[in-house]
Amino acid sequence: MDTAKRTNKQRPYLYEVDLMRIIFISGVLLNHVTTAFSNAMPASISKTVLQATHLSLHFTRMGFMFMTGLVLFLNYYDKENSWLAFWKKRYSSVGFSYIAWNILLLLFTEGVAGTLFSKGNFFNELVDALIHGNHFYLYYVYVTSQLYLLFPLLVKLFKRFPKEHNIILLISFMLQLSLLFLIKYELPVVDTSNWWFIFRSYGMNFFVYQIYFTMGAYTVIHYQQITSRIKKYQKWIGSLAVLLAIGTVGLYYFNRDILKLSAAKTMSIHQPYMLFYAISMVATVFLIGLHYAKVRNKMAEQVTAKINLIAKVSFGLYLAQTIPLTILKMILSRLTFLPAWGFILLVPIGYLFVWLISFGIAYFCYKVPPFGRLIGRPQKRRYLVKEVFVHDKVNQ
Repeated sequence: MDTAKRTNKQRPYLYEVDLMRIIFISGVLLNHVTTAFSNAMPASISKTVLQATHLSLHFTRMGFMFMTGLVLFLNYYDKENSWLAFWKKRYSSVGFSYIAWNILLLLFTEGVAGTLFSKGNFFNELVDALIHGNHFYLYYVYVTSQLYLLFPLLVKLFKRFPKEHNIILLISFMLQLSLLFLIKYELPVVDTSNWWFIFRSYGMNFFVYQIYFTMGAYTVIHYQQITSRIKKYQKWIGSLAVLLAIGTVGLYYFNRDILKLSAAKTMSIHQPYMLFYAISMVATVFLIGLHYAKVRNKMAEQVTAKINLIAKVSFGLYLAQTIPLTILKMILSRLTFLPAWGFILLVPIGYLFVWLISFGIAYFCYKVPPFGRLIGRPQKRRYLVKEVFVHDKVNQ
């Protein structure tokens, strides 16, 4: 193993992970905010520009999947694990958050819309949301739950073939690329109406993201080798990420004008091109995180403390985002008198609004017992949590 020697009692704290979490969650929120603005804008050049550049933000979902694989392998790869205990711990934590947020957000959105219990179908909608994971951006939790189930097999695979890790990664990549070609060019002409939901709605399927989990696992196992390589080629990686980001604009017009795809298919993340773009962006964000880890000791303690705090509650920001996004959409629906360029000018304000409200909700949960369970940060004491910013374990 290329990583520094670790024991079950002591694992390295990867400060780079803190900043990576913040970048990815901030990107997710920006993605959803710009979608809200685009949907509210009248047809115009400004709207087309916003839509054409939207694909460049679609690396964040893959970044979260990469981070999940990385953190899980960091915590469990070198341990003698009881997988029953692992499943109990993970599913009790994520299961509570998943069920609770589905209930809370359904109550909130229907309450805002004035349809709460009006048709007597709240329970049916809740069951549908829980079964399919397609409400309130909770697909990530839904997919992660599938990863937890398969995680012991992934660990066993890497341990069973210790000298074939490069081959495992290559097979994973080729499988992902083949799957994306199938999804984009073959699946649209296939009748999937009778398929099982998890295959019909492939965005909820673990295997559509498997390369990013595998990359996270590979990165942890060969950490020193990977970090040395990306540092060595950092200029090339950064340049490639910029070029591929610009290329997403061309991809948009290719999909829309040449392939004549629908708006949803045009901006879908499930395209072969997006695999290369997402990997380049994950590597670039990783480089930024490594730079932060290198210089953090020279930074003001207040700054590093805030970064640590935001990283801790980043999952909470993700879970809570539906609340400010719903409010934002209501506000935008009342601004129909604005020209398209007026909406563009408001994007930074809308983004700041959604980010701060999401953080405020997550921070409240983090500080006030027993709401920490909602964001996967259960408090061990009944009184307010006291902040600790040094050598904290990396948690999901």
